[in-house]
Amino acid sequence: MEITLQDLKSLVHGDTSDDGGFGIGEKVFIRTVTHYYVGLVEAVTATTVMLSNASWVADTGRFNGMLTTGEINELEPFVFPVHVARGAIVDHTSWPHDLPREQK
Repeated sequence: MEITLQDLKSLVHGDTSDDGGFGIGEKVFIRTVTHYYVGLVEAVTATTVMLSNASWVADTGRFNGMLTTGEINELEPFVFPVHVARGAIVDHTSWPHDLPREQK
């Protein structure tokens, strides 16, 4: 069996062609093992998802209510884009609402 350089890179760095279901320009809600985020997907690499206009969500309130209405109890907007480690992501979903930009 012949192994190519690309095969080795994929083994070491992960498959960089795998976008993990993230679409560039898509608004998303992301849950990681420790934090929640909302933002606009700007870039996806083998190890991170970069979000602009992002906020850290400290308190969602009732989860289904937040997803349905876009109302978040407590959040802290990032000033600059944030890179979320893909290895820490538990799940993510579309965010069809305006991205919150005011501290709450």
